[in-house]
Amino acid sequence: MTKIVVLGAGIGGVPMAFELKELLGKRAEITVVSQTDYFQFVPSNPWVAVNWRKPGDVKVSLPEVFKRLKIGFTCVGAKRVKPEQNAVELNDGSTLPYDYLVIATGPHLAFDEVEGLGPKAHTQSVCHVEHAGIAGERWEEFCKNPGPMVIGAVQGASCFGPAYEYALTAVADLRKRKIRDRVPITFVTAEPYIGHLGLGGVGDTKGMLESVMRDRDIKWVTNAKIERINADSVEATEFNEDGSQKKTHKIASKFTMFLPAFRGVDCLRDEDGKWIEGLTNPRGFVTVDRKQRNAKYPNIFSVGVCVALPPFEPTPVPVGMPKTGYMIESMCTAAAHNIRDLIAGKEPTHEGTWNAVCLADFGDNGIIFVAQPQIPPRNINWSAQGYWVHLAKVAYEKYFMRKVRRGHCEPVYERVIMKALGIVRLRSGTNA
Repeated sequence: MTKIVVLGAGIGGVPMAFELKELLGKRAEITVVSQTDYFQFVPSNPWVAVNWRKPGDVKVSLPEVFKRLKIGFTCVGAKRVKPEQNAVELNDGSTLPYDYLVIATGPHLAFDEVEGLGPKAHTQSVCHVEHAGIAGERWEEFCKNPGPMVIGAVQGASCFGPAYEYALTAVADLRKRKIRDRVPITFVTAEPYIGHLGLGGVGDTKGMLESVMRDRDIKWVTNAKIERINADSVEATEFNEDGSQKKTHKIASKFTMFLPAFRGVDCLRDEDGKWIEGLTNPRGFVTVDRKQRNAKYPNIFSVGVCVALPPFEPTPVPVGMPKTGYMIESMCTAAAHNIRDLIAGKEPTHEGTWNAVCLADFGDNGIIFVAQPQIPPRNINWSAQGYWVHLAKVAYEKYFMRKVRRGHCEPVYERVIMKALGIVRLRSGTNA
């Protein structure tokens, strides 16, 4: 029987296991390796960080789900991938052999790359549900004695949407509490302009987000490199478009949240601590072709945020390329079908779309964008704004959590988003 190991149990790993099980049934022994015994719905973390959700609301216990589907599962975590041996060494000392490996670990959060960054230092995080839970506790303390806030994304970050979401959801919550007037907010980002999002903007995200932030009295600094974060301030250097230094900033802050840069996870390093040659790029992300397959190790596939994608364009301060939920779903489908074909003795032909579809919720408003393909020039380059985006994200959360609990592999993101786009077409007459 073919042995398939899926590393990771997040938005990539869980659907990946579901799709493989549906396609292969009893023809394959599928095992999922995770560092936790639960799935977390990461897109809801900005809500958790202002206590609109509790951590338990966005988590699903996985052992029961996988047992019901007859998928193997362990939460001891992976210590090291050994591609030459077709095996994964686990943290408990055991070894898990495989015929095919799918790496869906997500990223390592590189808090160590900026002084003072991270929940163990001076900033909050919405990248993990446990971090968001801590941020929610700190939020309640902050709201009792409010002051200035700084929100943003550091140099090298590749996921900008949650920073905008958190800043604007925080405004919505502060207004509900009637204390918005006591909280000056500054948004500091490595992006060359507001709404760049690592994608060169999509539709009018620049104009929309600038307008939203002006309307909510949020100041911003772009082309910013964070030098250090202190307990009561953020120090940053702002650059001109030609890369020359423009200005230095020291911004007072009683509550700070920054998205970090990402890098590959440690189990993709060899015994000497170096990234496994031929498997990853210099940053530790897994290199794959459009079939989600690694060139050097053709029985290794990868999906999700841990996949290596080059930056869209040179920028004065480095920014990475995001991977949205819709893109990740398409990666999973392509990888599952290609593994099925290989097992059947066929050459893989399925390719992920690598299009970008994203919902950015602001609590009382929101923006959606569609980029097909992700890199310009695009066949579809569209964005829209409205309260309905908030409702669409709530629906996405509901559908995805139900999908995980029930062990379904239908493309939830595509279903919810495309229905929402259909509503927009009907109401506005657009052909997006």
